[in-house]
Amino acid sequence: MTKEKTFKLVATAASGLEALVGKELRDLGISCEVENGKALFEGTMETIATANLWLRTADRIKIIVGEFDAFSFDELFEKVKALPWEDYLPMDAEFPVAGKSIKSKLYSTPDCQSITKKAIVNRLREVYHRPATVPLAETGAFFQLEVALLKDHVTVTIDTTGPSLFKRGYRIEKGGAPLKENMAAALVALTNWRKDRPFYDPVCGSGTICIEAALIGHNIAPGFNREFVCETWDWFDSAVFEKVRKEADEKADYDIKLDIMGSDINGKMIEIAKANAEEIGLGDSITFKQLALRDFTTEKEYGVMVANPPYGERLGEEESVRKLYKEMGEVFRPLKTWSKYILTSDLTFEQYYGARATKKRKLYNGALRTDLFQYWGERPPRKPREE
Repeated sequence: MTKEKTFKLVATAASGLEALVGKELRDLGISCEVENGKALFEGTMETIATANLWLRTADRIKIIVGEFDAFSFDELFEKVKALPWEDYLPMDAEFPVAGKSIKSKLYSTPDCQSITKKAIVNRLREVYHRPATVPLAETGAFFQLEVALLKDHVTVTIDTTGPSLFKRGYRIEKGGAPLKENMAAALVALTNWRKDRPFYDPVCGSGTICIEAALIGHNIAPGFNREFVCETWDWFDSAVFEKVRKEADEKADYDIKLDIMGSDINGKMIEIAKANAEEIGLGDSITFKQLALRDFTTEKEYGVMVANPPYGERLGEEESVRKLYKEMGEVFRPLKTWSKYILTSDLTFEQYYGARATKKRKLYNGALRTDLFQYWGERPPRKPREE
């Protein structure tokens, strides 16, 4: 397969984050179309490498091998078999087939998976001249396939990412209810923070939001510290990733001084946060401090605060969590020039915080419906124009 071959690609994303993924792709110079839970685009091997390395808010990058409508299992079998699987799967490929079916005549997901697998096996047997009596070895490189049906429309994909993109490789340890790294990056991206302003997380836990802010501030590619499954495929040119990683390293601004702070009442979490920041080489970019939220004060102005406090989902926690929301309101309200962004599943948050949000945005933290309550601060005065 040539480097220049064009692939149909999809970046999958959590519900509510698709527009951010679309914006990230366009910022990388990749045109795309945003749909529910995904952004669709086209590109070469270099596009695949770039998207995997740079997308902060997506889950995975997949190759779309084929799309068609299917109303019977025979039709599914024949149309899957007609796809050029030998272009992607070597004779010894290990290729499990995941599946999902929504509002489709072929509603049995296990049947769709086994028929898809059987069709691919038949195709590969014919192409590689393997007898029907000998099973395919499946001892080689790993290719995660998926057959997804939505309203009788079938999309068959191969995942190029491997472990999800949120696995950046820096989290040595995590706290009780950790926020995924791509969700943390999304929270930073949804603020008005600029790298010359203070950034603060008052309930930082294992430090993920602060670390993602520092990666953004330094313009470090979030996938810089990890490998991707497509790098193990014999047809994927390793020089492509070398080139994209080298360019990413040149784009990083390691010298910029950032003002990022995280605090937490739990000293053990602060130790974990420091270790995680050290692991990715950002120990000097973030100040972590053990501090109760009610004790926070600052003279700084025009900063941005992002918090993912406990939601009180567990039995008996509601009262203490709502007390924390009240404290937040009392501590944050005097900071008129600061913008505050607080994520919680408690829809009565404003009542305890003591102020209506400027804006709310619905997001899903895993399967949990949450709202990002946004309180926008006063804008800095405009600098007078020089004559």
